Amino acid sequence: MKHFVVLRDHRPADIAMTEPLSLSLGQEFEIERMNRAIDSTADLQTLQRLAKQLLQAWHSQKAATQWVLRQQLGGPTQMPPSLPPALAQQWGLEA
Repeated sequence: MKHFVVLRDHRPADIAMTEPLSLSLGQEFEIERMNRAIDSTADLQTLQRLAKQLLQAWHSQKAATQWVLRQQLGGPTQMPPSLPPALAQQWGLEA
């Protein structure tokens, strides 16, 4: 699965770069390792703990992405015009 990120320079109206992101080989292996760990776990409490850890990691990544975007844009993070609304909402960007 590929995701797209829009990077902007310090001029808010200009889009500096749009490029597809793909996972590194190491990230792909880590996902496979975690998928196998999930598949092999039958204990509900272990799965709940794992789900909570993944939720925490996802929101931490989301917060880090918002911070980087604020640094790039020089202020509150707003949705770039070319970013699909669903993706903007996923990353907590303002419309």
